[in-house]
Amino acid sequence: MTLVPVALGDRSYDVLVEAGLLARAGAHLAPLARGRTMAIVADENLLPHLATLQASLSDSGVASEAIVLAPGEGSKSWPTLELLTDRLLDLGVERGDHVVALGGGVIGDLVGFATAILKRGCGFVQIPTTLLAQVDSSVGGKTAINARAGKNLIGAFHQPALVLIDPDVLDTLPLRQVRAGYAEVVKYGLIDDFAFFEWCEANAAALLAGDPAARAYAIAHSVGTKARIVAADERETTGVRALLNLGHTFGHALEAEAGFSDRLLHGEGVAAGMALAFGYSAAKGLCPGQDAERVAAHLRSVGLPDTIAAAGIEADGDTLVAHMLHDKKMDAGTLPFLLARGIGRTFLDKSVDLRDVAAFLRDEAVAAN
Repeated sequence: MTLVPVALGDRSYDVLVEAGLLARAGAHLAPLARGRTMAIVADENLLPHLATLQASLSDSGVASEAIVLAPGEGSKSWPTLELLTDRLLDLGVERGDHVVALGGGVIGDLVGFATAILKRGCGFVQIPTTLLAQVDSSVGGKTAINARAGKNLIGAFHQPALVLIDPDVLDTLPLRQVRAGYAEVVKYGLIDDFAFFEWCEANAAALLAGDPAARAYAIAHSVGTKARIVAADERETTGVRALLNLGHTFGHALEAEAGFSDRLLHGEGVAAGMALAFGYSAAKGLCPGQDAERVAAHLRSVGLPDTIAAAGIEADGDTLVAHMLHDKKMDAGTLPFLLARGIGRTFLDKSVDLRDVAAFLRDEAVAAN
């Protein structure tokens, strides 16, 4: 087992990574159950994993009640949040209880936000079942639902009490979902770890094919990197945690144009967004062009989109920039961008002119066609 601590004072918690951990989760959850029934929230695609978890809890003497929701980004909404909080209240969840989020980023974000506001805050545990959630969204305490204006605009910082990661659950994940999660893995190499990017170039194929050693290393390394960054800047106030947003400003605009649907998965949007961030950096003379092409080539090699067209989006630069105006990072009319001086050398730029971004995106779309 790999144990990664997330050091946040009295909000500190551990991330446990181990093959087969789901079937042994009950032993780790029993101390948090306090002898009470534990609520589990999962989506309807995860019924076999839900059965494994409930059996493990039962073996540890813990009763459980499951709340099953519809899968997909559409569940990160006001109606589903209302449904979930009402159901948790019906189950008698108390402030000292812990609700288990079993699923990908949608379930983790939704349950995290619901528990942040339920009775002014109760506990929750993350058991992520997608690669993207395992290496990114399950760690760090960002919780949210989407709004008409954009992605993750309604939310709260609410740290889990524990994160349990079982790489074996990825065996049942469609390849497209694994690829989408891989975008968040390679992101850690792009932001400040050139050696890890080189590891990704050499090992991505094995990871995507399900090689246990490559998968375990990628997850543990990614979680360790995120834990370090979150511990340094929990609420994204110093700019350190902002590095984790590489590709997200461009990516969220692409997702918004896709209607936050399965037309473009979050990780696919991030992949295209990272390629665009490096491309824009190169166009502005900040980053060597060969680095931008190396990033794009690697994303293409694993089947991820590296352009607007490859992401399946038909929109001009002005339309995409209009989506960016709703970005939650907007500050005094300025939108900070994560740009790059090279692979592993990203930085936060608060002086980007959105008219330049729109022009770049127009040129990028023309070049792709």
